Amino acid sequence: MAITDLDTWSRCFAEFTASFAHRFPRVESRRQATSYLRGLLSELERKNGWTLAEMCGEQGPERLQRLLNFYAWDTDGLRDDVRTLVVEALGDPHDGVLILDDTGFLKKGTKSAGVARQYSGTAGRIENCQLGVFLAYAAPQRRALIDRELYLPKAWTQDRDRCRAAGIGDEVAFATKNELGLVMLQRAVQAQIPFGWVTADEAYGQVSRLRMWMEQHGIHHVVAVPKSQTVVAMDLRMPRAHQVIAGLPGLAWERLSCGDGAHGPRVYDWARAEIRPWREPGKGHWLLARRSLTDPADIAYYICFAAEHTTLAELVRVAASRWAVEECFQAAKNETGLDHYQVGGYRAWYRHITLSMAALAFLARLRQAVQKGGQNTPWVCVWSP
Repeated sequence: MAITDLDTWSRCFAEFTASFAHRFPRVESRRQATSYLRGLLSELERKNGWTLAEMCGEQGPERLQRLLNFYAWDTDGLRDDVRTLVVEALGDPHDGVLILDDTGFLKKGTKSAGVARQYSGTAGRIENCQLGVFLAYAAPQRRALIDRELYLPKAWTQDRDRCRAAGIGDEVAFATKNELGLVMLQRAVQAQIPFGWVTADEAYGQVSRLRMWMEQHGIHHVVAVPKSQTVVAMDLRMPRAHQVIAGLPGLAWERLSCGDGAHGPRVYDWARAEIRPWREPGKGHWLLARRSLTDPADIAYYICFAAEHTTLAELVRVAASRWAVEECFQAAKNETGLDHYQVGGYRAWYRHITLSMAALAFLARLRQAVQKGGQNTPWVCVWSP
C-alpha cells in the first residue's frame, strides 16, 4: 500500500491542514501556512525563506516572513493540535513513551532570541547557538515531536532591553532546561494523552525535583543519571550509583538487545539493584545499569520507578527508547527543515518550529496509515494500485 500520485497526496495533505485551519483566523495566514508546510515537506535541500518562497511561486520571502513574524494566528493552539494528531496515530497507553531532550541550532551573531555560546549536543562542543527543549512521543517503531520550548540563558533574561528587541516579553523569566521540560510534561498530563513511561538523558534525570514530580503523579520513568548520583540503598546507606552497581554479583548481569541501531542490534549487558526502601505499596525503585560489551568500564546508569512486578526487559526497552528523540531530531532537520530557519525573533522561532513539527506529524501519520492500510485514520488517503 503506498501513495503513488500527486492528487491523492494533495487530498491527504488538504484534510490534514483542515484539521487545524481554525488556528489561522484570516484567509491569507491560512494560505501562507499551507504553502509553508508544503515547502517544508518538499525535496528542497535547504528550506529557508528564499527557497520556500521560490518553490511557492513568490517573488521573495516577504509573505512567508509575515506568517512567522506578524500575522495573527494561534501558535500554541497549533502545537496542541500537532500533539493530538500524533497521539491519534501513535497513541499507546501502555508502551507509549514521552522523551525529554534538547537540541542545538547553530547561529551567527548575537541578536537571535536566546543565542549564546553554550554547549550543543548536536555539535558536541560549545558553539554559538540556540537551544530548544523538546518532548517527543514514541510508540513501538514510530515517533514524533509534540512540544517545544526555547531555552533563554540568564544573560538574556537579565537584560530586558535585549529581550524586548528580540520580541521576548517582560513576563518571560529565566527557566532551566529541566524546568522547561517539566512544563511540557505537565501539559501532556493535563491533555490526558495516553502514555506509559517517561525517559530522558542525565541532564534531566539527575534533577530530583523532576523525578519527585513524576513519582508524586504516579508516572513511571527510566531516566539516566551520572555515575556520581547519590541513591538510597536498601540498607539505608547513601552510596553513589557506580558503587551500588560495582557491588552486584556477576550473575546479576543479563545480556539483552535494546533494538536495532544503524549498525545492527544494540546489545549490552544489563543489571538492576533495588533502591529506596521506603516506597508506595505496589511500586518499585531500581538503579539500572547498561554495560558495553567491548569496554566493561563503559557503564550508563538509570533511576527507575514503576510497578513492582516490572521486568528487567521492560526497563531496558524504555531506557532504549530515548534514542527515538534523536531520530526525531534527525528526521525533522533533514526532512522538515527544523533547523533551516533564518529568523531571529522569539515568536518567529516558535512558529517555524511548530510548523516543522506539524510537517513531521504529517509524515508520521502518513507512514502509520500506509502501514495499516489506512484503517482507523479517516483523513488519510491511501492509494491501492
